[in-house]
Amino acid sequence: PGVFAEEMEGLLTLAAQNVTVDVQRAGGVPSDGPVVIQPGDLLWTDFGVVAMGLKTDTQHLGYVLRSGESEAPEGLRRCLANSNRLQDILLAHMEPGLTGNEILAGALAQMRSEGIDGTIYTHPIGDHGHGAGPLIGRWDAQEGVPERGDVVLLPSTWHSIELQATTPIPEWGGEPASCRQEEEAYLDEAGERHWVFRRQDRLHLVW
Repeated sequence: PGVFAEEMEGLLTLAAQNVTVDVQRAGGVPSDGPVVIQPGDLLWTDFGVVAMGLKTDTQHLGYVLRSGESEAPEGLRRCLANSNRLQDILLAHMEPGLTGNEILAGALAQMRSEGIDGTIYTHPIGDHGHGAGPLIGRWDAQEGVPERGDVVLLPSTWHSIELQATTPIPEWGGEPASCRQEEEAYLDEAGERHWVFRRQDRLHLVW
């Protein structure tokens, strides 16, 4: 008695882990000391949730509105759109039977042909934040990942689609911003790709 209830309580408990926040702005941020969030900042967070024995790994972007603004600058919205396009490219190349390195090479080639400056570092997810299966790039290994990159992609698997697109921002005098995203997607039994929930395609606005 009580054992099942305790097990269910453990499964249904939500827990956040490894929450990270970063700030980008025109002119850069101080390299040392605390950074105070200001209007006009591009915010990035990396966080995970644990529930029912499964883990998520997610990165989202937000913008702190300046006085009189009701939307983020066009340049930052373009940055997010480029990152979204890179997500589309990567998912299109995630064919079951290919290795992580083969998927990476094909996706990067198409990315460059479309004029996007980006990086891909995608990993499996499930019981662990970084699960078993093929790595599709690392931030420091865009030419391919030894060993883990040679693992074949299988259907019926879940992956954190983790990547970034760097875009010059006209409103920042041409300085670049990096739109880093991470969203969960899965391959069904037929190998078709789907977002687990949905991806971010609009910046979160902070008033």
